Amino acid sequence: MSYLVVENLHKRYEGPQGGLEALKGVGFTVPAGDFVAVRGPSGCGKSTLLHILGAMDRPSEGSVRLRGQELSSLTPDELATFRRRHVGFVFQSFNLLPTLTVAENVALPLTLDGKLESAARRRACALLDRVGLADRADYLPAQLSGGEMQRAAVARAVAAEPALVLADEPTGNLDSTNGEAVMELLADLNERSGLTILLATHSAEAARYARRTLELRDGRLQRVVEHDGLSAPV
Repeated sequence: MSYLVVENLHKRYEGPQGGLEALKGVGFTVPAGDFVAVRGPSGCGKSTLLHILGAMDRPSEGSVRLRGQELSSLTPDELATFRRRHVGFVFQSFNLLPTLTVAENVALPLTLDGKLESAARRRACALLDRVGLADRADYLPAQLSGGEMQRAAVARAVAAEPALVLADEPTGNLDSTNGEAVMELLADLNERSGLTILLATHSAEAARYARRTLELRDGRLQRVVEHDGLSAPV
């Protein structure tokens, strides 16, 4: 049974100049523990797709099921709870809260879900140690480098042991050295912890860390590239 099932996904936006269809019948499945890149040029629908998979937006048509849960059946409050407990996000702009320490940022998904502060702090510090930031736990985000902020964001994304981690251009604001370090961290979490990861990227270098790549263009899934050198049309 597939872990993530996406069927006939459409997303339309209405505006003063008429409608825009950002996704046009996208469908695919992802097994548990897979690492999948979604690649394509700007405007191809990558971020729209991740927002829908992460329950931050609803499709105009089609369905998304994660671990058997059909997201369209959830109320807005249920979607918020689902996001908090089952989906981890890594954004291009880090999105760390500037007034919280690094450890408090990492612990935030746990404290919002009602976990004891002491237990959330222990979990956060253990994750910061894993991502090489144990000595930065009590720093503020502004005291970190860009690469360190993104590693802290990865730690926050996995704090609640989510069913799915969605990384939207996580290397976009980083130089090549720090970008490579973040991608190696995501690959290690996938390999050693079995995390299921979807990575949206325009970068061929970042996509090569995944096991396969879904290529999007103009809102359509054009082909799937297996990273053994084979590819298949959709």
